Amino acid sequence: MSSESPTKKDIYNKYHLKKVINASGRMTILGVSTPRSEVIDTVSCGLNEYFEIKDLVDKTGQYIAQLLNVENAVVVSCASAGIVQAVAGLITKDDRDLLFNLHSSDKYVPREIIVPKGHNINFGAPIGTMVSLGGGIMVEAGYANECKPEHIESLINPDTVAILYVKSHHCVQKSMLSVAQTAAIARKYDIPLIVDAAAEEDLQTYYQQGADLAIYSGAKAIEGPTSGLVIGRHQAVEWLKLQSQGIGRPMKIGKEGILGLTKAIELYVTDPQSETGQQMVAKMTPFIESLNTLKGISAKVVWDGAGRDIARAEIAFDASVIGKTAVEIIELMKQGEIAVYFREYKANEGKVDADVRSVTSTQLDIIYQKIKNITQGAQ
Repeated sequence: MSSESPTKKDIYNKYHLKKVINASGRMTILGVSTPRSEVIDTVSCGLNEYFEIKDLVDKTGQYIAQLLNVENAVVVSCASAGIVQAVAGLITKDDRDLLFNLHSSDKYVPREIIVPKGHNINFGAPIGTMVSLGGGIMVEAGYANECKPEHIESLINPDTVAILYVKSHHCVQKSMLSVAQTAAIARKYDIPLIVDAAAEEDLQTYYQQGADLAIYSGAKAIEGPTSGLVIGRHQAVEWLKLQSQGIGRPMKIGKEGILGLTKAIELYVTDPQSETGQQMVAKMTPFIESLNTLKGISAKVVWDGAGRDIARAEIAFDASVIGKTAVEIIELMKQGEIAVYFREYKANEGKVDADVRSVTSTQLDIIYQKIKNITQGAQ
């Protein structure tokens, strides 16, 4: 058998995989992001060495904590696993019976996790499922379009374990209390605050605002391997780490992932290379101008709904002119030799968003030609 490293072409041919242009952003269904070469080299090194894993977990966590100026940190397998283990850690603390029998023990322990109703989302899986896996019982505060401090305060009782705040574009944005307001409530009642900040770009602000545990995806803004990062108060992180002996065992991350994300965080903090929103605008402007020459199509720049410095191209399809709905166009864009994926959240409004962070100018030309062929009847 050949020992040569497979080429990109080999991978696509061997497994009969379709090439993808990712205009949807840092999405799990497409593999999220592409790490820098330094991260890939670190992953390779990690794969080929042995470590005392507990020591690796502790020492890399200490290193990350120093980089970010936080009390404690740990690398986990993904952000959703971080939510599960955060909830479980705050419920079980250092109780070994609960650690080993989280879902079967009949011992009384507080289990309620308060979540603003507008944050009870499906991010690819339900937030409520992550809470339940961690042994918690989710309690919704406020309404789908409104959550004020008093809505959360009215639900706090002896069974309350923590408040979970989800910072995401998936969530309702209007009439929601802020992380800082939520942290003030948590401090007032001496209960922990968990912030799910999976796709967020600032690795310090939520901790600084008062989160006891802040959870990030390692493969999104940080552009590491598939992984997650949890930072926060020392004891809360230590309780979470104990879950490797319980519910966290099937969620364990390998040595290569731990080292790869640690390197990615180091680069993210010391040598950031991400595009600014204005750079994204410059890259997509010729693409938008070309789209606006097509009948039944209008395109413009829109900014991230959750306030991140991300610009996208919003493309509106007039079904009465084109003869196809946005939903139909979305599916047709995925067909053929190259599949193009957009952000599909506005499809019911006849629109899609193109996220250009992982798209080259050449690929934008391919996307334009494919849209033109589909909408102008050339396909």
